[in-house]
Order: sequence, then C-alpha cells, then structure tokens
Amino acid sequence: MKATAARQGIRLKDYITEALQDKLSKRPNPAEKPWMKFAGIAAHDPEMVAELKRIEQLVDENFEQIEEEEWK
Repeated sequence: MKATAARQGIRLKDYITEALQDKLSKRPNPAEKPWMKFAGIAAHDPEMVAELKRIEQLVDENFEQIEEEEWK
C-alpha cells in the first residue's frame, strides 16, 4: 500500500482514507436491500396476518418457558 500511495503521490494515510471512503460509499443503504420491498406486504393478506399471529403466539409460548436447570 505504501508503494502504491507513493506512486500516486499521496500520503499513506490519505490513500487509506480514500480507499475506505470508496468502499463504504459502495455499500447498499439498508433501506435499499431487495427484500425490503416486500416488508409489510403480509399486512394486506388476511391469511398471512393470521399465520403470522399463529407463529408469534408459538414463539411467545416457547420463550415464556424457563427451564430452571439450565440456569443453575
């Protein structure tokens, strides 16, 4: 890296800063993730709403159970 920075006539610190800025600017914005366009789509489907509620209830029931032996 030091040699590459020298060939470009810039300090190593500036070279690294520029590389990091370039890398970070290419990362997708979390709001731009492809799956995000489907977020909330189930709210308009009564069957999906019922299924999600059923799943949520199962999760709640299972996580409410405390196994005391595991905490000793």
